[in-house]
Amino acid sequence: MDSLSPVLDGFAVVLEPKNLLYCLIGVLIGMLIGVLPGLGPAATIAILLPVTFGLEPVTSIIMLAGIFYGAQYGGTITSVLLRLPGEASSVVTVFDGHAMARQGRAGTALGIAAIGSFVGGTLSIVALTLVAPFVAGFALDFGPPEYAALALLGIMLVATISNGSKLKALIAATVGLLLATIGRDDFISVERFTFGSLSLADGLDFVPIAMGLFGLGEILYNLEQRHRAARAPAVITDIWPGKADLRQASGAIGRGSVLGFLLGILPGGGAVLSSLAAYALEKRRSRHPERFGRGAIEGVAAPETANNAAATSSFIPLLSLGIPANATMAVIFGALLIQGITPGPQLVTEHPDLFWGVVNSMYVGNVLLLIMSLPLVGLFVRIVRIRPTILAPITTLITLIGAYTVRNDLFDIGLVIFFGVVGYLMKKAGFDPGPLVLAFVLGSLLETALRRSLILFDGNPAGFFTRPISGTLLACFLVVILIPAARAMLRQHRDQRDRTRESA
Repeated sequence: MDSLSPVLDGFAVVLEPKNLLYCLIGVLIGMLIGVLPGLGPAATIAILLPVTFGLEPVTSIIMLAGIFYGAQYGGTITSVLLRLPGEASSVVTVFDGHAMARQGRAGTALGIAAIGSFVGGTLSIVALTLVAPFVAGFALDFGPPEYAALALLGIMLVATISNGSKLKALIAATVGLLLATIGRDDFISVERFTFGSLSLADGLDFVPIAMGLFGLGEILYNLEQRHRAARAPAVITDIWPGKADLRQASGAIGRGSVLGFLLGILPGGGAVLSSLAAYALEKRRSRHPERFGRGAIEGVAAPETANNAAATSSFIPLLSLGIPANATMAVIFGALLIQGITPGPQLVTEHPDLFWGVVNSMYVGNVLLLIMSLPLVGLFVRIVRIRPTILAPITTLITLIGAYTVRNDLFDIGLVIFFGVVGYLMKKAGFDPGPLVLAFVLGSLLETALRRSLILFDGNPAGFFTRPISGTLLACFLVVILIPAARAMLRQHRDQRDRTRESA
């Protein structure tokens, strides 16, 4: 019973009126930005970081968490009704969701998406409740070598698991590591890459980088794109799926929950990869794969379940190990640091109210999502029709004001503008800013842990392989590097063999 008391105390924290209110606010904002194409949870959380300064730590993180998982369902609405994914993780839902809408089954598509999101999110929260304390206890055995190996593996996984160009992801991660070295060296107090600027002596702050890359950069990029003509939303009827639909989608929901939970834990995984993998799994195992893309209900249920399960499980490495699994978790990591709380193995014991308050708030948030999602569809579709030329200036002003209020320093506004331009150019060139932000967050951890480890091993890097955990993590790191190379060699060998057969 004693082991359950922190969990029950966490529910008491969540049910405080103030925390319930901010959970509701977070879910509403999340659904809203999920509907708006391009903005995304990482950008919104970065923009709202200054708002959290006046809140209690647990209240602020409950709100930010609600934004994250609320956005996963918000993007579904426009994916189904307008064939316009409001969130990257909802791109796959477009294929069958809009096809169902054209067949007059928009209500069924939205209903099964809401049910799948609720089931996937809830099952993932239950697993989070059971697994996260175990991971945190296991992480108490982590020393500098283990953290160095884990950070290195996390940075590499960001590049190799991401859906875009692996080379571009590696380049972005390298730039993030370089930015993490700016400032005064923690060991010998020598200034690095400051160019004599006192503003850079303490290093770059996370908030301006996140606000610039995810906020201003996205705004500039979206303004340049040609805006689609507004589509008439599909008529919504029969919101609750029938028994046949539920029976047909139940397997996809179960598999999506498990797959989303597992992939959400991986650095670089997250909701986007989980939705893609879940859709591919259902199509591969289906007896009639030709149905997919033409209104298969499994094509809506699987990705929507998986992306919500992944959004929840992403909190495991953040809260238990202090390792953000994706760009949004990196921004929430920064929010915790701003509140004076360092995520990691000690979080469960030192701040149980925050740990269990955030975890248990997701139960409440998922229920709120299920209750509110469908009645608010009409409102969100109207918001989509607001011209970007009106929304963009308002968002930009909020971003710049927010950056200034962090330290009341005009230099931070300059950084936001600089990184906004960098983020815009990265998007234009096909670079994802996520690996850069993740590498920047993990960079300081990697450098500090690596240098302490080398001191511990008297400068001998072979010492990493003498410890079970760090050795295993480095072995995983080598596997992550070697698998793509092995696949490329096999593909080249197969192509060469085929050419030889054709010439013969």
